[in-house]
Amino acid sequence: MVSPISSSKTSPRGSPQPQSKTRFLEETRFPRENGFQNPMNQASLQKSLASLPLGGLRYFDSIGSTNDEALAWATEGAPDFSLVVADEQTTGRGRAGRRWVTPRGTALAFSLILRPALTPSPFAQHPCGAPDYGRGESSKPSLFTGLGALALVDALKKRGLEPQVKWPNDVLLNGKKVAGILVESVWTGDALDTVVLGMGVNALAGSVPPTEELLFPATSVEAELGRPPERAELLQDILSALTAWRPKLSTGELVKAWEENLAFRGEQVRVWQGSEQPLTGRVLGLEPDGSLRLLSGMRDKIVTVQFGEIHLRPAV
Repeated sequence: MVSPISSSKTSPRGSPQPQSKTRFLEETRFPRENGFQNPMNQASLQKSLASLPLGGLRYFDSIGSTNDEALAWATEGAPDFSLVVADEQTTGRGRAGRRWVTPRGTALAFSLILRPALTPSPFAQHPCGAPDYGRGESSKPSLFTGLGALALVDALKKRGLEPQVKWPNDVLLNGKKVAGILVESVWTGDALDTVVLGMGVNALAGSVPPTEELLFPATSVEAELGRPPERAELLQDILSALTAWRPKLSTGELVKAWEENLAFRGEQVRVWQGSEQPLTGRVLGLEPDGSLRLLSGMRDKIVTVQFGEIHLRPAV
């Protein structure tokens, strides 16, 4: 199952978590005989992602957490746009320490290392033609959640689906969760050094847990599409869309598109913030930093909700 990841998370300013002890694969190896549809391995991914400006690729048959591995790799000096992919996650992390489990052969789990402060960008010279993104993106790290969400939205629309983004960082199909995003940041003093953008997608039907285990209704790309997607191809489309959106992080265009794809826009919702009483209001849209803008039911006051420990549900 891909269990819920429901908010972006910023790590303490300092060293990230210790490196995963799982052995990584940096050399091409023969694929294992796993009996699952769409098996992935280092060689097939290198071939599928060859057109992208990857700084590096680490593939795992099984790992604890792709985000943990990416944070550790970043500490070792991983270049911008380095990618960690796993066929199975056993101790993935979500909001408030919730567990994120990725069953073998059924879901798409990856973490992308981004270096916002690096300039000039390797994108400027890469054959794919993506433009330089410059330094502006480092001023609003919360927008990286929207960046990941829009990249997945584009990849799903390419397959004829109609996804929406449930603020702050879940993607829905037909009102059911199909993916979650976890963004973690590493700071050097007041400077944003690294962003790790983790994503888990319910690709095949086997990744969706029993209904009684769900915090929010869930579905899979396979269930909505009527056929199993090729996971490596889906990953390639997500990363391609991300390279297209990344230069727009600081232009306002990304937030506008995020807002246009927002679930529950114009509807009454309840937003929980920790132990506080839930806010009830109508979703108006997003602020320039990606915060949620609500028209509160109390005295028609406009309220801005920041990122944090937040649950968003339609009001009953």
